[in-house]
Amino acid sequence: MYKASVITAEKKIEIRELELKNPAVNQVLIKVEACAICTLEQRVYSGTMKNHPFAGGHEAAGRVVAVGEKVRSVKQGDLAAVRLLTNCGECYYCRTGNENQCELSFKASVHEGLNGPGGLAEYMLVDSRAVYKVRDDMNPVHAALAEPLACCVHSVGNAKIGLGDDVVVIGAGIMGALHIRLAKLRGARVIVSEVDAARLETAKAMSADILINSKEKNSVDAVKEITEGRGADVVFCTAAIPALADEAIKMTGKLGRTVMYSSFHPKDPITLDVNAVHYSEMIITGSVNPGIRDFNTAIRLLSLRLVDPAPLVSASYPFEKINEAFERAITPGSYRIVVTF
Repeated sequence: MYKASVITAEKKIEIRELELKNPAVNQVLIKVEACAICTLEQRVYSGTMKNHPFAGGHEAAGRVVAVGEKVRSVKQGDLAAVRLLTNCGECYYCRTGNENQCELSFKASVHEGLNGPGGLAEYMLVDSRAVYKVRDDMNPVHAALAEPLACCVHSVGNAKIGLGDDVVVIGAGIMGALHIRLAKLRGARVIVSEVDAARLETAKAMSADILINSKEKNSVDAVKEITEGRGADVVFCTAAIPALADEAIKMTGKLGRTVMYSSFHPKDPITLDVNAVHYSEMIITGSVNPGIRDFNTAIRLLSLRLVDPAPLVSASYPFEKINEAFERAITPGSYRIVVTF
């Protein structure tokens, strides 16, 4: 038997006991060592998203306990991160290489009888395709952040950053911070707009070049001044505030790319000046979910120590204190809160 957590109602978590099974032919049994609490789980827990009951946790890593007879990618004892975004492999999007848009993307059910990705549990039984070996001496807490890093890898890929580009990151939460680091690896000058002084310091630690405290100055005007009136080549909106999405478009220059990284709950549409889009030839796009290649890239970035997620973990809590972990996770100012096993 093993324990799994389930969000059954607003701010209510139950611990269920489930039967532990051996892996089938292509399955891997993972003993979870760390699982981060993402914004999705926070929204379900706080009641912003009504998706109860929900076995959350899709940023997970752990040790391989056993493998099915045909598994070759990992072996017993390996430390691995798990890609818990489902894809069927058969729909139009999967077969055109866009599996992050799979029609079944958000219909995971890792634990029998429970809806959800299920990383907030002692064990997980998953298909070997979802398991990615990481450097053996990596902190499992850091390995668990492969999924959010992979999301940002996908976003940066959509932005098509060039060497020497001016890139603006709006918001310096964990996703904004990871965008900063990836944009620097792409050879960009990175400008960060953020209202929180502490988060601006984190942005600086992630190698941001220019910091704008948008509480003190108009960020659109500041970006135009920094770029000699042109506007930015790329703007990432990583904060879930519609007014900032509007600012992101306004600070994007000719031929620039605006990426709406964050999702908005509840949604609040903004007004778009389509003539500005027409004349500037700017591209406005979104970014959702990492593809298989994005996840593999994230694993390499972490294993090669090209990205250090340590500054982005605010605290770790043992599984026995999962309620405290969720309360800390929804506290403004927190970066990732990780549940350990």
